[in-house]
Amino acid sequence: MIKNFLIVTGLLCIVAIAVLGFQGERRSAPPIEFFSDMKRQSKIKYQRPSDFFADGRGARPPVDGTIPMGYDIPGHPFQNSETPNDIRSPLGEFTAGTDYYNTGKMRARWGTGIPMPATTELIERGQKVYTIYCSACHGATGQGNGITSKYGLLGIANYHQDKYRQMADGQIFNTITNGYNSMMPYGDKVTVKDRWAVVAYIRALQKSQYAKLSDVPEDQRKALEASNP
Repeated sequence: MIKNFLIVTGLLCIVAIAVLGFQGERRSAPPIEFFSDMKRQSKIKYQRPSDFFADGRGARPPVDGTIPMGYDIPGHPFQNSETPNDIRSPLGEFTAGTDYYNTGKMRARWGTGIPMPATTELIERGQKVYTIYCSACHGATGQGNGITSKYGLLGIANYHQDKYRQMADGQIFNTITNGYNSMMPYGDKVTVKDRWAVVAYIRALQKSQYAKLSDVPEDQRKALEASNP
């Protein structure tokens, strides 16, 4: 019994020395690994050949019709049109200038005003973008009660507080672009036009909570009063 134990122990020692005794030495053959810890994977590496594809290249060209995130298409008709601030442009543009439209600043101060007509189309576009990027934190009505607030995220802005009702439009635009505190920047994800659309929608949300009858256009107010004597 003891003899067999000693033989097995000796064989295990020999195997261990054979496997581990040459660690650190240079060899052309790949080392024996029981657990590779994902050091070597069957994956395609950047600028390396690959026999998986017919052209032998590992790097693949962009899919037709796609745009890299954060980039524009030079010479594209929608981005070089006569009306660059037209919200109807399906592609839009990312920040590419130092004017108020691109920065939210008028010289050294935050500017006020939406640099395009605040149409129903613009506000509806802002609602769509807001729902995608903003509502998870700020909530559907902008009260800072989105789903992330239920998981411990603190400091979410409630747009109906006086601080944000009085904040300049350009400063809100800049916050969307560059982020603030725990809020990440969206300048590489949301186009300039869509950022202004979100600002317009936030103003519409604020109006909806503090609207007065006098804010309704006179012709519509008369029709409303006539229908509700």
